[in-house]
Amino acid sequence: MNPRILGAAGRPAVPWKNGGGVTREIASWPEGAGTADFDWRISLADVAADGPFSTFPGVDRTLTMVEGAGMDLTVGGRRRLVDERCVPADFPGDLPTHCQLLAGPVVNFNVMWHRERVSASVAVVRGCLPVPVPPGATVVAVALESPATLGSATLARYDAALLAPETATGDSAPGPAGAPLTLRSEGPAALVTLRRAVRR
Repeated sequence: MNPRILGAAGRPAVPWKNGGGVTREIASWPEGAGTADFDWRISLADVAADGPFSTFPGVDRTLTMVEGAGMDLTVGGRRRLVDERCVPADFPGDLPTHCQLLAGPVVNFNVMWHRERVSASVAVVRGCLPVPVPPGATVVAVALESPATLGSATLARYDAALLAPETATGDSAPGPAGAPLTLRSEGPAALVTLRRAVRR
């Protein structure tokens, strides 16, 4: 399978309405969807000031701090301390959330998904490991601190590689037919697996 390489260079920074930061989108589905109509969305956010996070009805999210000292969050009235880098933190995106920075700006890796449409998992990994793509799923690999390789492709910091049988296009990092590509990273890398939700 050939991944689609999504380079970090040139990603537009979209200012928040409250002026407290900017967001750089890595990938979303449907492609080009706005903040009101995505099924899933992966981004990096520069948080420069204390203040509220936007709420997203029906959305769950995983936040992973990748730069900075940390945040003291209040999520739905409960305190949630995020003060360790590269440790994913899960919380509902539709609960009121307030952020107080511990010691200056931070950068967060964000994964958001509509819980009725998609299920998602986020893992932070290091070393050398195969990256299987479950049937019908989309997998996104992101280098969080240092360059990584996926198959024969090199990912600079914050570059991403999208693996999906029906959408994989663009720059390639080929592997043997039917075999998972291998991710190699000395620093932390994120692996995001997204699946269509099973309706009951």
